Amino acid sequence: MWIKHSFFKYVTATILVLIVLLLLGRLDYLVQPVMTLIETLFLPILIAGFLYYLIRPIVVFVSKARYINRTVSIFLVFGLIIGGISGLVYSMGDVVQSQFNELKSEVPSKFEESVGKTEAFINENNLPFSITKNVRETAFSYIADLGENLSDHIFGILSAIANFATVLIIVPFILFYLLKDDDRFSPYLLKFIPEDHEKEGKRILSDIHTTLSTYIVGQMIVASVNGVLMYIGYLIIGLDYALVLALFVVITAIVPILGPLLGVLPALFVGLMYDPFMLVKIGVVLLIVQQLEGNLVSPLVIGNRLKLHPLTVILLLLAAGSMYGFIGILIVIPVYSVLKVTINNAIRFYKLRYS
Repeated sequence: MWIKHSFFKYVTATILVLIVLLLLGRLDYLVQPVMTLIETLFLPILIAGFLYYLIRPIVVFVSKARYINRTVSIFLVFGLIIGGISGLVYSMGDVVQSQFNELKSEVPSKFEESVGKTEAFINENNLPFSITKNVRETAFSYIADLGENLSDHIFGILSAIANFATVLIIVPFILFYLLKDDDRFSPYLLKFIPEDHEKEGKRILSDIHTTLSTYIVGQMIVASVNGVLMYIGYLIIGLDYALVLALFVVITAIVPILGPLLGVLPALFVGLMYDPFMLVKIGVVLLIVQQLEGNLVSPLVIGNRLKLHPLTVILLLLAAGSMYGFIGILIVIPVYSVLKVTINNAIRFYKLRYS
């Protein structure tokens, strides 16, 4: 009968989903608290998930020692991490702060100097006076608009800082229980598939875990190597504020493909203020580092587990940037990669459950 046709089933399911969405849209007083809860918990769980895959290998290694159980090993690793971060802040904090403050104080004067050089170039080449006037007006208008935008968004910045502090408080608790009870996740999920498919289910869960672990840990290693190599390159070419600029590369290089390009933008800006030829030197450093990263570091650390088409990357960055700004650009590719692996394997898991 036609009612048993697969097309009828799909159409019916689609209509039901649309009806549910329509009803939910009219029940804001019920949906809004749920959405607020999801938005509140999403970022802490996401950060804890990333940290879980970074820290778990160390916890497993420590817990293999005699007389050290899983809970004690977690606290030991937490202590080591806090000690390591404190040591880095103590040894490098003053240098980073000094370079950052110096950069912040010199940007206005160097910007004015760059405007002056541009005006001199225009005058030397007998260009119209209106061009000189427009250069100065445009430059200082940009600075004024930037200051106005910062002042307008000061409360938003303070709110973001408060939210980040809340996340920092919640994340360690989530991370602790993820590390402590991770051996319970697989048995719980395996309850939802038939017993005769338990072997395949274990293989799927193992594949999810291995892929996520390899990618997250590998991408952090790649980002760190990118930062170190760029720092060495900045020192070789004599770029000022090399440490601060390299740390920015480490943060943005978490984003595959385009992350290192975003990370080098501040260096290009600094180089342009001091010496336009420095842009060429920075470009050469970036080219060398990207060749090393693409042909040696990434294949060695991550391999070819997750292939992302460049067009996919560009579309994701555009969408995330328009919706969530710079933070969206920073996390969209890692999140997409993780979700891609999880969903693909979840589909296999679902097929086993209902086969």
